Amino acid sequence: MKTVKFLIGCLTLVVLGTANVSAQQDPHFTQYFDNMLFINPAYAGSRGMLNMTAIHREQWVGFDGRPRSSTFSIHSPLSYESVGLGFTAVNDNIGPMNQTMFYADASYTIRFKNHKGKLAFGVKAGLNLINVDKGGLNSDDPNDPKLLQNVRNNVNPNFGFGIYYHLPYFFVGVSSPKILERSYDKVSTTNLERRHYFGTIGGVITLNDQWKLRPVGLVKITEGAPLSADVSLAAIYAEKLWFGANYRLDAAVGAFVQVQISPQFKVGVASDFGLQKIRNYNSGTFEILLSYDFTFKKQGIRSPRYF
Repeated sequence: MKTVKFLIGCLTLVVLGTANVSAQQDPHFTQYFDNMLFINPAYAGSRGMLNMTAIHREQWVGFDGRPRSSTFSIHSPLSYESVGLGFTAVNDNIGPMNQTMFYADASYTIRFKNHKGKLAFGVKAGLNLINVDKGGLNSDDPNDPKLLQNVRNNVNPNFGFGIYYHLPYFFVGVSSPKILERSYDKVSTTNLERRHYFGTIGGVITLNDQWKLRPVGLVKITEGAPLSADVSLAAIYAEKLWFGANYRLDAAVGAFVQVQISPQFKVGVASDFGLQKIRNYNSGTFEILLSYDFTFKKQGIRSPRYF
């Protein structure tokens, strides 16, 4: 019961403590809790083995110019297990703009003598390849200098950092994956890649031999956009079936189902339905996840991975 109260309290503080700040513009994923390398480089190597995860998201299906996002990540600890390395690729389409991001991640983990927790520090560096087709834009001023030409392969380098503390049944992290605020078109001084801040927290609560609960919370913050806060709760049955619901503050509710096909391979699907007026013009949001843990040791995977 103490564990339950602690997790609920932490989740409440994460949401309420940021209620007066504003939120992210980068692509987001309902099943972010299985691909946290995208937002926090300190996550690299934290699973203790080589992991590959891919997520594809179709947002607002049926809506013209809807967001479509795909992400792929691979990360692993080195033989000297305090060091983790990773790579993240993301493609994001929304209206006339296409972004393709490539980032390398590195982490260093500190272990404690009399405590099972691990504290990791991470850095992320890479680039964002941006294309904008002005033909997909409607403007009241056809002579607007910012819309006179297409943006072709504009390269924006960037870097970020993160901190990630985790136990087998608990984690908390803070990160900012993009520090530099660079122009999307090298012309505008206001149309910038805004700096994003992420806070994540979650854990696993054992109910009995067959059932566990996994609450997870995420807050995304950036200047000039409303706060985005996600809370999800998953029920885990026999370490094989995961199903749950999620709520995104003033934006959407959804559900997800994941199946642990083998100790190494997980498949997940998710669906969101908006709470705003735009829900009347689309058929919802859908997402699919594939995740695989590679183990090269004879003992295989000795314990389930919850995040």
